Amino acid sequence: MFIAGFPAGAWGTNCYLVAPAAGEECVIVDPGHEATQGVEDLVREHGLKPVAVVLTHGHIDHVASVMPVCGAKGIPAWIHPEDRYMLADPEKALGRSLGQQLMGSITVGEPDDVRELKDGSVLELAGLEFTVDHAPGHTRGSVTFRTPTRNDIPPVFFSGDLLFAGSIGRTDLPGGDSEAMMASLARVCLPLDDATVVLSGHGGQTTIGRERATNPYLQQAAGAFGAPAFPRRGM
Repeated sequence: MFIAGFPAGAWGTNCYLVAPAAGEECVIVDPGHEATQGVEDLVREHGLKPVAVVLTHGHIDHVASVMPVCGAKGIPAWIHPEDRYMLADPEKALGRSLGQQLMGSITVGEPDDVRELKDGSVLELAGLEFTVDHAPGHTRGSVTFRTPTRNDIPPVFFSGDLLFAGSIGRTDLPGGDSEAMMASLARVCLPLDDATVVLSGHGGQTTIGRERATNPYLQQAAGAFGAPAFPRRGM
């Protein structure tokens, strides 16, 4: 599997391009603020053909470039129904005062083809499989995407703003819920194999095993829900 990514725009939101290999069709994860040029550069450099955009949630720092990336190119954008409204009204998701500060001249709206994600569904896109897990807490419609283990290659977990290296996403914006965040960490993250590679919405790469051993929020979730808090091998 081929994955290329870069931190985009003012908020350093990670945008990823995922393909079976260079030179093939790809899926774009979270094209955020000022991500269009970075996407175009990677597409050209690696000979990729975007066929879908998938969104971990609807905050503007993760979706600001959906319109230009999808455009009139026949590229669908996938988002959870509870966050879909943010595509057209991102200020509502941030709170009016914060939204007005951050929006600036960003053009928002829905692309021509918007498709809704469902918990537990498996997306088959660009020759890849992504399992969708609804993970509310950061927003009501937050989701994660994970790939299966194949040929002894560890799965990859696109965690959005659910789980970061050493931390988690904030819960103080409209739609945030700290109790729901803890429940999502326990239900979505803790069952994953330690070798699972975590590619989050902000910051560097990590693994589930590393976070299970060192992330205080994941350990808190484990304690609260009676899930394993310590590193393990296999499932």
